[in-house]
Amino acid sequence: MKKTLSMISILMLFCLFAVKINAQTTPDQNKTTTTVSTAEITFDALEHDYGTINKGADGNCEFTFKNTGKEPLLITDCKASCGCTIPSWTKEPILPGKKGSIHVKYNTERIGGIDKSVTVTSNAKNSPVVLHIKGNILDVPQTTVTPTIDKK
Repeated sequence: MKKTLSMISILMLFCLFAVKINAQTTPDQNKTTTTVSTAEITFDALEHDYGTINKGADGNCEFTFKNTGKEPLLITDCKASCGCTIPSWTKEPILPGKKGSIHVKYNTERIGGIDKSVTVTSNAKNSPVVLHIKGNILDVPQTTVTPTIDKK
């Protein structure tokens, strides 16, 4: 019986010693390496207000931004919240300190309130960024031209 207890004690000590040796790793062995982009996109404004405009008015606006990071910035996608809003953007990489733009065209043939968004995806550390457009479109009353009759 004493031999069995001794053997069990030795076996337990051996297991604890093995676990202790296995747990001693250098801090670098436990870290997973992830690369974080240091590109950063900073917009002049995140919202454009058309105000109250008439049906058929100019629905174009532009959002300008600057790469305030330390690596080139690449815009990979711009998605509008609906088909009435069409974004286009700078496709080439924007170097640190340089500017770019996102052009947004809204279909002003739709009457009523505007409250749409464009989600900008890039390699920036603060991606994605959501831009907003708002305003109100009024129906323009049709004017009828009354011909004048010359009485001579």
